[in-house]
Amino acid sequence: MYAISVTNLSYSHNSFSPPALRDITLHLPPGSRTILIGANGAGKSTLLQLLAGKRLVTSFGADVRIEGRDVFRDSPPGVTYLGTEWAMNPVVRSDIAVSAFLDSVGGYHHKERRDRLLDILDIDLDWRLHTISDGERRRVQLCFGLMAPWQILLLDEVTVDLDVLVRDDLLRFLKADSEERQATILYATHIFDGLNDFPTHIAHMRFGTLVESPTHWPISNSSAQFSASSSLHSIALSWLKDDRAYQQGHEKQGMKTRGARKNEVPRALSPETFYKKYDYSH
Repeated sequence: MYAISVTNLSYSHNSFSPPALRDITLHLPPGSRTILIGANGAGKSTLLQLLAGKRLVTSFGADVRIEGRDVFRDSPPGVTYLGTEWAMNPVVRSDIAVSAFLDSVGGYHHKERRDRLLDILDIDLDWRLHTISDGERRRVQLCFGLMAPWQILLLDEVTVDLDVLVRDDLLRFLKADSEERQATILYATHIFDGLNDFPTHIAHMRFGTLVESPTHWPISNSSAQFSASSSLHSIALSWLKDDRAYQQGHEKQGMKTRGARKNEVPRALSPETFYKKYDYSH
């Protein structure tokens, strides 16, 4: 049984938008740690949210399962999703001590793991959530999300606010936890430094499609494009350059152009006129 199994998955945010995901199929074994690589807007976050059951798929023929259970009709236990939107929740910006917050979400049930994470993430239990920085608030989120043992961990750019030392310690913890319990991680990130020893697989998404299905990492010598000594950073950079070239090729064929528009006629609009036009205070 695969830990994560997705077949024929397509998804649109609404009927007026182009598909955010197109015919995604992937299968991840238990204990795997897969890095999702792709430019902004490639569909990585949407895929992770669907796997977490945060969005409903209605497309015909789509099958999304975690440990054999339908994500939408038979929600599997042991799935943890950590995304970037958490830090903007007003609850975690209120005047409450970190110790009280963690106790309120059951930290006392998982004290051993909670205490280990407090040390790894360098968290002060006396911090008050409304006074700490975004990076410190992110550490609290990670402790909150990881202190209960998980079987499937879905990470969406949650290490972006961490300093390099805390991030390295956290990745070591996640790797050891995955190996010890044969737990599975799917991780979307744009930060590849220090990740070479973390994944078991890498995958490439582009404009809602899976260009490269999950491939064993490190790559084999049989790869035509990369050598076995290629770093994860260099491979990600190469794939993203390919994505940009692919986009530019489609723009020449009539797709909407990004960036500067050569034939654009600038309009003179003073700051006073602009703010008057968009002033909704009256």
